[in-house]
Amino acid sequence: MTIRSMGFIAALALVGAACGTKEAAGPLEPTGPTGRVRFVNLITDPARLPLNAILESVPFGVNLGYGGTTPSSLPSPATANYSAILAGDRTLVLQKTADPTVTVATLTFTIVQDDDHSVYATGGTGGGAITGFMTTDPTPAPGAGQVAVRIVNMSPTGGALDFFVTAPNADLSTATPTASNVAYHGESQYVNIAAGTYQIRAVPAGTAPASRSASVVINFTPPATPTPFPAGGARTIVAGDAAAGGSPLRAFLLPDR
Repeated sequence: MTIRSMGFIAALALVGAACGTKEAAGPLEPTGPTGRVRFVNLITDPARLPLNAILESVPFGVNLGYGGTTPSSLPSPATANYSAILAGDRTLVLQKTADPTVTVATLTFTIVQDDDHSVYATGGTGGGAITGFMTTDPTPAPGAGQVAVRIVNMSPTGGALDFFVTAPNADLSTATPTASNVAYHGESQYVNIAAGTYQIRAVPAGTAPASRSASVVINFTPPATPTPFPAGGARTIVAGDAAAGGSPLRAFLLPDR
């Protein structure tokens, strides 16, 4: 797995959302080599949110607040974890939902054939710069009765963290980290765990076992519906800053399969 920095261009412009024609299929109606993509909004500037996502001039997501993701938020039958798209260089334009003439950010990235990708928009605290990052998501098929889980750390405030995915209220002093020393912009390997209900906690990397319970900086138990950790599934746990930046840190659960 790799995590790659994407280009970022800030501008104010009117961007029309246009669909492909019958004569030529668009990038979201691919006829050549394809990959798949999803977008995750981690922009920490409430003044510029929510936003609409325009992928290659095609509407890709609407009214996405902090932590919002698409295409999983699209109405049926468009709902999916990822959307197929032609391989090659692609552009995602983010527009302010309340005023689509305002371009919040333009992110450029490269889709690799047969790979799944997550595109994250981050930063923006206090009107600051917005940047993009992309992960490649080689989602594995877990064993029977198991779910594959990995961590992506998108919290600049948190720094390097140890993550624990445990039974609810398990004793952290005796727990084994699910992922250790995950730096900002870092990601762990997928690991298989038994399907079930879990609590997600994080502490600063290297925290002594006896001090973990008093050092928790992320504490997140996903809602029971839809099933957060189903057998045969795969999930990415994303660590992020608060909605306006800084602390308290938050976590989000993304369905990969």
